[in-house]
Amino acid sequence: MALKDILPGKLGFGAAPLGNMFRDIPEQEALATVEAAWNDGIRYFDNAPFYGAGLAELRMGEALAGQPRDQYAISTKVGRVILDEIEDVSTRDLGEKGEVFKYGRPNKIVNDYSEDATLRSIEDSLKRLKTDSIEIAWVHDVAQDFYGDEWLAIFESARKGAFKALDRLRDEGVIKAWGLGVNRVEPIELLLALQEPRPDGFLLAGRYTLLDHDRALQRVMPMVAERGLGIVVGGPYSSGALVGGPNFEYAPATPAILDKVARIKSIADRYGISMKAAGLQFSLANPAVAAVIPGASKPDRIAEDRAALHEVVPGDFWRELRKADLVNAEAPLPV
Repeated sequence: MALKDILPGKLGFGAAPLGNMFRDIPEQEALATVEAAWNDGIRYFDNAPFYGAGLAELRMGEALAGQPRDQYAISTKVGRVILDEIEDVSTRDLGEKGEVFKYGRPNKIVNDYSEDATLRSIEDSLKRLKTDSIEIAWVHDVAQDFYGDEWLAIFESARKGAFKALDRLRDEGVIKAWGLGVNRVEPIELLLALQEPRPDGFLLAGRYTLLDHDRALQRVMPMVAERGLGIVVGGPYSSGALVGGPNFEYAPATPAILDKVARIKSIADRYGISMKAAGLQFSLANPAVAAVIPGASKPDRIAEDRAALHEVVPGDFWRELRKADLVNAEAPLPV
């Protein structure tokens, strides 16, 4: 089923912050953020066992427990199983996201993309999310940023295990769709080059944003659109860098990135446009994009995202960005 038919609306909720991303978020604040999203009309929630070793799913399950299940869509991820066993959080090797969830639960995280682990992961997620179904399963992080030189071997184990299991679960109607949830374009290219299996779309984080879109634009978006699949854009604000935060790609932003942000912002300020509006509307302008899912850890951020989606941005703003070489000449711009 096409992602656009499954996802209720263009604006979804990315739950990574609920897993205590970068800071120890009080329980009440986390629950109030999900409640604010619901009250705003958001009906698509993306999660993962990896976010705080199950913490984000537990919190979301709690926050959505009273809502009618047929009125919203959930995606979560497979590839990591969370155990009851406790581990020393400081010794975890989490690739480029090493420090991101140090305030999450200390439960042991096991990377496993086999068929058995995929089925177990979904079962565990359903318990944490307090639901009996999920709409979309993403295979999480089968890419170089996590596994370095081993990434192709990990991809291969997912091809033999998770991909086949998810193809079957979709065909049986247990889930409606599946794909990859990654921060890199290469695994998407690789999967699209295979005859089998048949993914429905992808969650691509950080790679189709105002600050970084060249590679995805050339390599992935045309293939996805051609096949009638969809992309969910994660991290539309590039880990916060686009909206004045210190991080880009889960790490301190480089001077080059900060300079690019400043150049975009000076044009946005001249037109009286918020950086959130520029970021969200740019990502959504590509016809392959089915939804954007900014993360939020404070209730008031939700209203900002919604306002940004509806902000009126003049065409001259986009043309000026293109003239200044701040967006790719081939990138579709909002009309």
